[in-house]
Amino acid sequence: MTKLQISGIIALAFLASCSPKEKTNEASTNLSTDSITVQKSIEPAEAAHNSQNSLDWNGTYEAVVPCADCPGIKTSLTLNKDKTFTITEEYIERNSKNNDKGTFDWDATGSVITLNGKSAKYKYKVGENKLSQLDMDGKEIDGPNKDLYVFHKK
Repeated sequence: MTKLQISGIIALAFLASCSPKEKTNEASTNLSTDSITVQKSIEPAEAAHNSQNSLDWNGTYEAVVPCADCPGIKTSLTLNKDKTFTITEEYIERNSKNNDKGTFDWDATGSVITLNGKSAKYKYKVGENKLSQLDMDGKEIDGPNKDLYVFHKK
């Protein structure tokens, strides 16, 4: 009987020392922590690539944008590395020209700029060698004339 009691005590001690649920949770926690660490290291890298820091955006862009009462507005916009701009808008067949200059700001995503001039308050989405003018709400212009709002780098 003593052998049976000793065997029972040893078996009980062995079973009590095994706690697979805790080890499973511990492994699960480590896995989750590793996954979070991996995600955190990936997210900043993705956020780092945007128009502001990945493209050669400074330079002069030109387009002829639609005009309600003339054939179009020949527009030339120069963006400088120091976040300043100059814009010239020439109304075709009207003999009228507007010039403005000021600064511009990047949005939080680093893909849209907003001009801060006396009269020029336009927004543009910055792409590879092009600017797409946005509407007053900051949304892309659509419709049959949307291509007329794309400025190409010269």
